[in-house]
Amino acid sequence: MPAKPYAASHIGAVATNHTDLRISADVKSRLVELSLERLDHLVPSIEQETLGQDPERKTLDDPSRTRLNYNRTRELMIDRISTLDSVGSAAVQRGIEEIEGFLSNIIRHAERHASNERVGTIKPRHLSKALETMAPTSPQEGNEEPSQASDDDPLDSVLDGATGAGVLTSATLRRLAKSFARLPVDSDAIEEVLLMHYDQAERIEHLVTEGLLRSSGEMILNSLRTTGPLLTLGFAKRALEAAGERARSEGASRVELHHVVQIDLDRL
Repeated sequence: MPAKPYAASHIGAVATNHTDLRISADVKSRLVELSLERLDHLVPSIEQETLGQDPERKTLDDPSRTRLNYNRTRELMIDRISTLDSVGSAAVQRGIEEIEGFLSNIIRHAERHASNERVGTIKPRHLSKALETMAPTSPQEGNEEPSQASDDDPLDSVLDGATGAGVLTSATLRRLAKSFARLPVDSDAIEEVLLMHYDQAERIEHLVTEGLLRSSGEMILNSLRTTGPLLTLGFAKRALEAAGERARSEGASRVELHHVVQIDLDRL
């Protein structure tokens, strides 16, 4: 017996997370059809990828990434709730995304410290340095002021709580991604934008250093003109805006990794 399709009311409730406008009943019904069409293409593709990796496998998997164990994460979350009776699947998925984002972030920082030492193994000292880098800076006692976040620009609220000078993390970017792209953004796409951001920062650092060595004031000035916007998330914002525009032009419902990869960096 075939599975029942999504209820229009359920699809509508999910869709309202992405808009402030009302959604008509006809649109909700059409969204159900479109979602099922999406599954018609998605499931056979994932099935073939799964069998390509393991021909003996009997369960559909996501071959493109290794995820945290769902049941183990759910059990660990149940151990930690104090008032509620159980943990729903949406909460488990959020927990998995949060932990995977944290792991990705801390490993990237630790890898950077290991690379600076020109070693090929991430060691405990690199992890310790990564934790120090990620630790929020404590305001001086008596000088703490309430945040004055702007209603017009979500950057302001994030910069008030940024971790370290000019350090952009996947958690920070994840909070802003939907606002910048005007669509939901996959975790893989967020991680790619973060990598691009730091690649750009490294390029600018190289140009500044080269300018100093050549005593080229013009080269240094041109590099510094781009440094400010980069440290205030300007580059990441423009990248997500471009990826969101590309996704919408394709009729996609969310920004995926390939939308970010296709960005023309020279136009950002």
